[in-house]
Amino acid sequence: MQMRKIDEILAYNEQFVENKEYEQYLTTRYPDKKIVIVTCMDARLTELLPKAMNLKNGDAKIIKNAGAIITSPFGNIMRSIIVALYELNAHEVLIIGHHECGMAAIDPEQVVSKMVNRGVPENVIHTLHHSGVNFTRWLQGFNSVKESVENSVDIVRNHPLLPPGTPVHGLIIHPETGKLEMAVDGYEYLRAQSENR
Repeated sequence: MQMRKIDEILAYNEQFVENKEYEQYLTTRYPDKKIVIVTCMDARLTELLPKAMNLKNGDAKIIKNAGAIITSPFGNIMRSIIVALYELNAHEVLIIGHHECGMAAIDPEQVVSKMVNRGVPENVIHTLHHSGVNFTRWLQGFNSVKESVENSVDIVRNHPLLPPGTPVHGLIIHPETGKLEMAVDGYEYLRAQSENR
C-alpha cells in the first residue's frame, strides 16, 4: 500500500527536526529587508521567486493567493499587509503577478461545474447563489496580468490605513526564467505625488 502524502510529510519532518536541518533557517519574525510581498500561489514560484529576488529566509513577509489579486481593501490580504507594516517592521509593499497565470481568463462557471462534479451538491450552489454569493465575481480572474497588478497596487496605495509615504510597487515575474518587469514604480509614484502638492 502506498504511503499517504501527509504520512510522507510527517516522516520527512521528523528526520528534518531530528537532524537539526532547521538551524540554517533560523531568523526572527521581522523581515530583514523590510518588505512585504503579495504574490501568486503558483507552484513554479515557490523557490524561483525568492531566488530571483535574492531573498533568503527571514528577508521578507510573503503572502500568497490565487493570482496575487487583492480584491477587497478590508479582506485578509490587506489585513496581512497592514499587520506587516505596523507590527512586523515592513516599510515597502511589492505586488508580484506572473505571466502564464492560471487566474488569467478563468471561467467561474467552469469552476462551479467542477465543484458539482467533485461532490458539492447543486442545491448548495443554488442556496449560496441566492444568499448573495456572486460566484462570477468571487472566482473571477483577469485578462491582463499587468492590469491586475496595477489594480492591486491601487487598492493598497489608496488604503486609508496605509502609512503615508509607503512605496507600493507592482512587478511581473516570468515563471520559467524569474525575470522581473516593473509594472508600477512605487518610488516614482510617491515622487510625483509630492510634486503635485
